[in-house]
Amino acid sequence: MIDEDRYCIDILTQVKAVQAALKKVEGELLSDHADHCLASAIASDDQDERERKVAELVALLLKKT
Repeated sequence: MIDEDRYCIDILTQVKAVQAALKKVEGELLSDHADHCLASAIASDDQDERERKVAELVALLLKKT
C-alpha cells in the first residue's frame, strides 16, 4: 500500500486491523497455553515443572514489546 502511495488513513486502518488480529491470536494462544500446558503442570506432582511453567508465563507477560 505504501509503494502504491495509498492514502495514509487507509494504510493506518489496515495496520490497526492487523494489530487487532494479532492481539486476538495472542489471546487464543495464551488461553490454550493456560488450559493445557499450565494446567497440566499445576496438576502434576513435579514441583520443578510447575515452577518452570509459572515462571515462563510471568516472564512472557512482563516482557516489553
